[in-house]
Amino acid sequence: MPLSADVVPLPILAIPPFPRARARSFAKPGGKGGGDWQALLGALARHRVGGAFWGRQLTGHPLLDAQSWPADADPWPLLDGADAVVLPVGDPRAVLALAAGRPLTLLGPDGKPQSIESEALVRTHLTDWCWTDPFTGDVISSLEAIELCGFWRRLIDSNRGVVAVLGFAHWKRPTVSPLLWDGCETPFCRGVPDLSPDDRVAVWRSRLSKAQEAAIAGRKVLEVEDGFIRSAGLGADCVPPLSIIVDGLGIHFDPNRPSELEDLLQHAELSEEVVVRAATLRAAIVSGGLSKYESAAPRYLERPGGTRWHVLVPGQVEDDRAVTSGGALSSNLELLRRAREHVGPDAFVIYKPHPDVLAGHRRGLLSPADMAALADCVETETPMARLIDMVDELHVNSSLAGFEALMRGKRVTVHGVPFYAGWGLTTDLSPVPPRRTRRRSLDELVAAALLLYPRYLDPETNLPCPVEVLVWRLTGSRGMKLGLPASIVVAIRRFYGRILSGIRHG
Repeated sequence: MPLSADVVPLPILAIPPFPRARARSFAKPGGKGGGDWQALLGALARHRVGGAFWGRQLTGHPLLDAQSWPADADPWPLLDGADAVVLPVGDPRAVLALAAGRPLTLLGPDGKPQSIESEALVRTHLTDWCWTDPFTGDVISSLEAIELCGFWRRLIDSNRGVVAVLGFAHWKRPTVSPLLWDGCETPFCRGVPDLSPDDRVAVWRSRLSKAQEAAIAGRKVLEVEDGFIRSAGLGADCVPPLSIIVDGLGIHFDPNRPSELEDLLQHAELSEEVVVRAATLRAAIVSGGLSKYESAAPRYLERPGGTRWHVLVPGQVEDDRAVTSGGALSSNLELLRRAREHVGPDAFVIYKPHPDVLAGHRRGLLSPADMAALADCVETETPMARLIDMVDELHVNSSLAGFEALMRGKRVTVHGVPFYAGWGLTTDLSPVPPRRTRRRSLDELVAAALLLYPRYLDPETNLPCPVEVLVWRLTGSRGMKLGLPASIVVAIRRFYGRILSGIRHG
């Protein structure tokens, strides 16, 4: 029996109300129907989406009905505890009861049970709707809409149980908040929180007070830092990040202990599908001239040293944790001196000071005399990506520029111990942790560092997104010409559903 004509159907899927989200409409009537309705039910159950899947976590009643099923509760814990479900005809949550495999009774306006075929329910609440990719505006299938919601669900679930978020400057919060959101207001805290032993906290460690450090000792700490594709502008200029890293083991720049990124590179079995996706992403980044803080379309630069071997030495912020955490040289002067000794007097050495140092925000500025004695050229204006394209080799301390150079096929000599050292892709002049025994291809490194490890935010919609969306936004669509999917959901479908569940350890 179909639904009665006076029942106004509703879609079962919605975009979660992430903080400050500016998404276009996700669903409108007019879908073409069809599709494998049983496969769609299976996808709903597998991704645990539909209804307010970001909502309150409540224990279900054995008999779940409209009164015992709050509209703002996550349906799946309720369904897990239910033996049977009774709902009025037209309630879209009936589809979730079918997906969960619970006996379902639908009541008509007269309170009497009505018989409606499962396929008709799926059609009414799912396939008869036209779904839209919120990032691109493209029409997507019902299955792709489910998988996109699954992508958001995994992010939301990863944030559950975080009771305090510490050390975050106010100007970072608008973009960080959606990436740490668990369905409730992100618990930013300025003072010293009162924590229980099992509480989880997320921290921007360099900004913690001594009292806050003491309060989180022995707790489950998630360290948060900028991602490797951060923004179009400097953090020191209060440009908020569009990508962050959330690491529950350590942090990628500290070689003294494992991090989730090192764990991925050492242990994960990456499928060919993921590696191909990483190669496509890398091509888009290179084509778009994208680096951590800027995007500059590739443009030929004259080599100032003619036919001499050109070496780029990027400076760093000397009091940054990536330098002070261990394994790195303590000063830019020492890095430049060692680079010159290594390449010899015939190489043409270009020194590029870190932009935060040049702007006067951070430590690490070298004197003009020191730079002139060791470098043939000091470059302060040309974007990093263009300089990397022009030179033959980089000498780095622990700078992300070394990773960006690897993506562009350049030789990289490393004086510190960044996350990309020790996997067979760099010349390592410092001892790397003996934990790093695996040999990785370049695109496996890219897959771990850019696809799996960070979280990304779309600046247009303020929704968490796959990395391809952010690359697309920051490069002004240049990267899309290199084969990134017209519908970003395709990338999610190829990776997050089938692969993520087993990717960390095979």
